[in-house]
Amino acid sequence: MTRLKSIITAGLAFVSSTGAFAQTPPQEPAKAPLIFAAASMKTALDEIAAAWKAKTGKSVAISYASSAVLAKQIEAGAPADLFISADLKWMDYLDKAGLLRPGTRETLLGNQLVLVAPADAKTTIAIAKGFDLAGAVGGGKLAVCTITSCPAGLYGKEALEKLGVWSAVEPKLAQADNVRAALLLVARGEATFGIVYATDAKAESKVKVVGIFPESSHAPIVYPAAIPKDSKNPDAVALELYLSAPESIKVLEEQGFTILGKPPA
Repeated sequence: MTRLKSIITAGLAFVSSTGAFAQTPPQEPAKAPLIFAAASMKTALDEIAAAWKAKTGKSVAISYASSAVLAKQIEAGAPADLFISADLKWMDYLDKAGLLRPGTRETLLGNQLVLVAPADAKTTIAIAKGFDLAGAVGGGKLAVCTITSCPAGLYGKEALEKLGVWSAVEPKLAQADNVRAALLLVARGEATFGIVYATDAKAESKVKVVGIFPESSHAPIVYPAAIPKDSKNPDAVALELYLSAPESIKVLEEQGFTILGKPPA
């Protein structure tokens, strides 16, 4: 017994000193890729993210806001793995700063600028040079997203200026942080009209389109996508490619987006 006890004691000492038979520490699960996306992408992108998870078993985290806010956050070091902007300006801003991974930028989607009103409104408006939008708004408000930085606000201001009605309408603006927030003001009846994208109007049953802005009144509405330079997530490229997969294109087209680009090489 004494000899057996000595052998057991020696064996335990060996295990303790060498770590033999010790369990391998469990590996942390891979972190979900984080998409920074323009607020107008929410309805379509939520559906695409759910399809991605069903197909791959992997989750996706998404932060929605104005493209301007998201670009500034990436500039400040926010850990985004994919950025989808609602205009070229803010993607160019990051590109010029050297904050995008080379070869990952693509032209993704197109959209349309529309005028919306609450769903029970009886009004339709012919949008043309000099149209009386200020008169139609009356004592109410025209909801837009921030006209100095938010893409839909920039497009909206440009259109109103080209149509010659900006100065009359400007005092009636109700500016929101992003286009979905502007849409909500109309849906709640807190604004008489709103300038949003066609896809936003389609996503909200409490509003209806009462006018469409001529494409000639503003710069083309283009959604570029790219992977930020500092992304380390191995799923970033696959996720960007998935945006151009047939099932994703189907969702985007059903939501009202125009497909412009091809997957990056």
